[in-house]
Amino acid sequence: MTKRKSGVLLHPTSLPSSFGVGDLGQAAYTFIDKLEAAGQTLWQVLPLVPTDNGGSPYCSCSAFAGNVLLISPEKLMEDGLLTAEDLQAAYVAPAARVDYSKARDAKLPLLEKAYQNFKTAETPADYTAFCEKNAYWLEDYALYLSLKNHFRTLRAAEESSENFDAFLAECEGVPLTETQLKEYYVGANWVSFPKAIRKRNVMTLKKWKRELAEAIEKECFLQFAFHKQWQAVKAYANKKGISIIGDAPIFVAYDSADVWANQKLFRLDSKGFPTCVTGVPPDYFSETGQLWGNPHYDWKQHEKTDFAWWTSRVEKTLEDVDILRIDHFRGFEACWEVAFGAEDARGGKWVKAPGEKFFTLLKEKLGDDLPLIAEDLGIITEEVAALRAFAGLPGMRILQFAFGQDKNNAYLPHSYDKNTVVYTGTHDNDTTKGWYETATEAEKDHYRRYLNADGSNVAWDFIRLALSSPADLAIIPLQDVLALGTEHRMNIPGTATGNWGFSFSFDQWWDGFTDGLKYTSELFGRNQKPVSEKEPEIEEKTEETASEEQA
Repeated sequence: MTKRKSGVLLHPTSLPSSFGVGDLGQAAYTFIDKLEAAGQTLWQVLPLVPTDNGGSPYCSCSAFAGNVLLISPEKLMEDGLLTAEDLQAAYVAPAARVDYSKARDAKLPLLEKAYQNFKTAETPADYTAFCEKNAYWLEDYALYLSLKNHFRTLRAAEESSENFDAFLAECEGVPLTETQLKEYYVGANWVSFPKAIRKRNVMTLKKWKRELAEAIEKECFLQFAFHKQWQAVKAYANKKGISIIGDAPIFVAYDSADVWANQKLFRLDSKGFPTCVTGVPPDYFSETGQLWGNPHYDWKQHEKTDFAWWTSRVEKTLEDVDILRIDHFRGFEACWEVAFGAEDARGGKWVKAPGEKFFTLLKEKLGDDLPLIAEDLGIITEEVAALRAFAGLPGMRILQFAFGQDKNNAYLPHSYDKNTVVYTGTHDNDTTKGWYETATEAEKDHYRRYLNADGSNVAWDFIRLALSSPADLAIIPLQDVLALGTEHRMNIPGTATGNWGFSFSFDQWWDGFTDGLKYTSELFGRNQKPVSEKEPEIEEKTEETASEEQA
């Protein structure tokens, strides 16, 4: 069985939709059909977790939960939880990019209505089973989100500053401005919860579970609905011979159920604030580095628990995907540590992490052949490369990084190991067409000479280069399949707004793109079926063979 495979990178939020944002409805199944017709066997998505208000799946309030905006109203209607009239009233006309505000305004009332209809019907057995199986994360997540919504509503209606002033007094000495602390308070960051809740007093939590029982039940229902729909999509893809590649950021958001419920596993002070936060030093993406703001793990505490939280996270995610990409893999070898409250990431330092111990334990649980991909871009040391090799994981190569003055650039395909995943670009890159338009003359010249190309169709030149490379896996962002420009890129690292909004129409996907992907994949030996799955060859009978059979 060949290991050479290829596929397409597209997050479900980018799928065509009647509700402002792509979801797990019919468009997801149509996309899978398109992949099958194009001879592709991989579909890579971004993290499927809840996003921040800007739609970033890399800034989530949970490492375990699903993004409820991905729930399909059409599928809820098929389940008898919504009506056609409900859907018509929530219709959002297709737009060039996803508007998450409009999407929430359209979808959240539909999800509320679906829940109200759900709770009046007999509770299905699969819902009960889902809640029991996932109680280890679902109970904390549902309570956390219900508490946030409760306090956010109360604080929006406050007429005096008395409660905020009390919060300020508790925060004395914290290196944040009053304005920053106000944002924590109004947004109901868990550190601004009343002390007994923040410290997770057992009796206090029981009281709030009773008081917020209805809200908690709704969050459980929404996670069940997401799970049911996503598993159906995954099953359909797998039936078509298509594996799902998922994604998991190595760090989690500070204001998350994970940090609130597992405070000992993170480096926090006695008040609950981080003592240091994550980021990366200056690189080709940013002169001042990237200050992510996630709290650092207390790796010693993780070791004491045999990395239970981490292994549960990986195991849960692998129930939803077939292969998992670990974003910022190098953080398992060393983390860039920045003081909490710093303006940017330049003043940080590298701090060692127990990656080898973690992957040793993970192999014991999941087997030696881990279904993981290491995102090993950026500053990669010999130690990081050694850890990736120890874990046996494929690394990543990006063709947009390959061209320039250095003829021995590690991103040039002739230098690839087989155990590699090659991309024309990622969600953080410009589209390949956009890259060429802003590339230096040296980069353009190097690309044209390397491929013996004239630059007239750079996206498909890169696709051909990726598929012909020695790399076992090749992934092409849909924007490059469709040869789209800069206006269709997914994300610009270091910018807070205007990201994650790529949206497309199936009208943009011409038959030529399907035929081109299929032909090029076959040409370079990708996505071939095992011999046992091929149609049996029928021998054409001649007079001689017929005579032999008769004899």
